[in-house]
Amino acid sequence: MKKTALLFMGFISFLGMGQIENITTQLYDTYETYKETTLGKRRIKRSDIQPLIESFSGNPKFKVTTVGKSIGGKDLSLISLGSGETNVFLWSQMHGDEPTATQAIFDILNFFDSPDFKAEKEAILANLTVHFLPMLNPDGAELFQRRNLLGVDINRDAIRLQSPESQTLKRVRDSLDADFGFNLHDQSTYYNAERTEKPATISYLAPAYNYEKEINETRGNAMKIIVFMNDILQKYAPGQVGRYNDDFEPRAFGDNIQKWGTSTILIESGGYPEDPEKQEIRKLNYVSILSAIYTIAKQSYKTISISEYEKIPENDRKLFDLKIVAANYELRGNTYVIDLGINQVEVDYQDHNGFWYSSRILDQGDLSTYYGYQTLNASDYTIKQAKAYPKTLTTMNEVKAINFKDLLQQGYGFVRMATIPAKQVNAPFPVHLIGPNYKVPQLFLEPGINPTFFLEKDGKMAFAVINGFLVDLTSNVINIPNGMIYK
Repeated sequence: MKKTALLFMGFISFLGMGQIENITTQLYDTYETYKETTLGKRRIKRSDIQPLIESFSGNPKFKVTTVGKSIGGKDLSLISLGSGETNVFLWSQMHGDEPTATQAIFDILNFFDSPDFKAEKEAILANLTVHFLPMLNPDGAELFQRRNLLGVDINRDAIRLQSPESQTLKRVRDSLDADFGFNLHDQSTYYNAERTEKPATISYLAPAYNYEKEINETRGNAMKIIVFMNDILQKYAPGQVGRYNDDFEPRAFGDNIQKWGTSTILIESGGYPEDPEKQEIRKLNYVSILSAIYTIAKQSYKTISISEYEKIPENDRKLFDLKIVAANYELRGNTYVIDLGINQVEVDYQDHNGFWYSSRILDQGDLSTYYGYQTLNASDYTIKQAKAYPKTLTTMNEVKAINFKDLLQQGYGFVRMATIPAKQVNAPFPVHLIGPNYKVPQLFLEPGINPTFFLEKDGKMAFAVINGFLVDLTSNVINIPNGMIYK
C-alpha cells in the first residue's frame, strides 16, 4: 500500500514538473509580449521607472506603497499583488549599477497585468503574495555606481544598518516575514563557469547563515529553487550557469535574511556574447524567476534533491573580451611568443546615460587557462606598431571622410588633427585622434596599456586591434565603437 502511494505521489510530482516545463517554454516564446519597451538599456534611473510605478499604483490588481526614502530623498516603492499566505519578496538594484533584474521585474509585472496564462496566474496569486522592491539604491543608479550616497555598500550594511536604504530593506523583510526572498544583482561579465570557456550568464547562491555553512529547511528550500532554475536555464544557456562561493559573510543581507528565516536565493546576471545591454540575460531572468514563483505556488520544488545544488559549477573569473593566442612579439632584437588578455572597459559619459570604451591589456604571457568571448590564434602573425597617418586634418568631417579600411590596411591607427574639439571625450571613429604635437610612443606591451597594434602576416596587415577591438582586414566590417583621444 505504501509503495503504491509513493508511486502515485511520484507520478503527480512528474506531472507537475512537466506542466512547469511547458509553462517555461511558453514564457520564453511569448516574452516580447510582456517586455517593458521603455526600459532598453542598463543605465536606468528612478525617473525611468517612476511612470511605470505610477501606472501600477492606479491599477486595482496591484498595491503600491512607499516604504522608505534614499539618502537623496528618492522614494523606495514596494509593489505587491496576490492574496496567498506565502510571502515572496524580490528586491533589486541594491547596487546602483546592477539593473538587469530591475528591468525583468517590470516585464514580470506586465505579465501579471495581462489577461494571458489565466490558470497559472490564479494558482500563483491564490497561494502567494508577491512583493517587488525594484530599485533599492536609486541614488547609486543615478550615478551608475555600486554604492549609495554615503559611500556604503548596502549589501554589507545588514548589521549596522547605517543607511536608510538598509533600514528599509530590513523593515520590509521583517514586516512581511517573507517565506522566500530573491536578492537580485549583476556580476562582472568576466566570470565564467568553472573550467569552461562559457560565461557565467547567471550565477546563483543559497547564502550560508553561519560559518559552519549548515543546511536547515530554510536554506535547503533555497537550494531546491536554485536547482530548479538551473534546470530551466540549461535549455536556453547551456553550460552558462555558475554558483557563488558560500563562505559566510556576517555583514551581508543575503546571509542575514537567510538567518532570519527567509529562504534566500541570490541571482547574479553576468555576461552573454554580443549582449552589452544584457537584454538576453534580462529575458532569462524573466523566465526563470516567473517559473520559480510558479513552482513555489505549486510547491513542486519540494521533491527536488538538494544534492544537485553542489553539481552546479562554481564561478570562476577567467574570461577576457578578447584573447589573442601565441602572437609573435619582437622585443630588443628577439622574437617571443605571447598571449594577450584584453578587456573592453566601459567609461560613463558625464550624465551616466551611456558609455564609451577605454580598453586595457589585463594580462599577458601564458594565458592557456583563460578564455575569451572572442579568441584569435595568432601563431602565424607578428605584432606591429600602429603608425600615425602622415597628413594633419583640420575638421572632424575630414576625418569622417577617410576610407578607414584602407587606412588600417596600411598600418595607420592614429590620425593627427590640428585642433581636436574640446567637447570630444573620445574619437567616434575606428582610429585614435592625436593632437598636433603628440608623439606616438613606441609599442611596449604591458598590462594597463591601451591595446592598439596590428598583426602582420607575409608582409601584409591581416588584423588590426584598435582600442581593444579586433578587425579582420579582409572583411568590410569594422566594429570599433570608438577610438581614444591623445592630445
